[in-house]
Amino acid sequence: MVKGIILGLFLIAFVFCVAKHYFDLKGRVEKQNRTRFLVRVAVFGGFSAILYCVPFLKFPVPFFPSFLEFHFDEIPAFIAAFAYGPMTGLYILLVKTFIKLPLTTTLCVGEIADLIYSVAFIIPAAVYYERHRTFIGALKSLILGLVCQLVVSLVANVYVMFPFYMEMFGISEAGLLKICQAANPAIKDIRWSVGFIAVLPFNALKDAMIIVVTMLVYKSTHTLFDKIQK
Repeated sequence: MVKGIILGLFLIAFVFCVAKHYFDLKGRVEKQNRTRFLVRVAVFGGFSAILYCVPFLKFPVPFFPSFLEFHFDEIPAFIAAFAYGPMTGLYILLVKTFIKLPLTTTLCVGEIADLIYSVAFIIPAAVYYERHRTFIGALKSLILGLVCQLVVSLVANVYVMFPFYMEMFGISEAGLLKICQAANPAIKDIRWSVGFIAVLPFNALKDAMIIVVTMLVYKSTHTLFDKIQK
């Protein structure tokens, strides 16, 4: 568990450094009201953590391995990233992950994976939308985020997260394959078979739901929050 927490903290620090380099965090925060920035991160990060931590708000889906859970914590981060910029969305994801790490039930494997996939999903979409703030731009940004997340989740699971999962839980490849086949007998190996049969369709389904809900509540949510701040 200690190894997982250390790796999780290292990953968070790495994401922070990359974000600071590419998005110029200091300049961005100085240009906007610091208090509003912190309030946005705290409020939306809190909502995201609640959606991530509360047990009945996340659940497995039939025909997919039990370690793939459906949850809605990306919605607040998506709304904030579209409304206030990618840096706000990134910090919300980091806040959510920091809150969840001490409560981990997956030796930090799930939290690390979720952070990687959420960053791949939300940040490219928010960066594109920031430069094309139209309805068509929003659609294109969501498609871009979806494609990035699917590619990253597929490759990362096959080459990084599955080996990491087996290392942390002390489980063999045959043992993990047995868990996956219990949900879907069509899975033949812990590589591309589980990637294309389980990981890819699961994330496509989850991402599609996140996109639909975000589009439905985006405008009213951030408009209400702006009014409350004023």
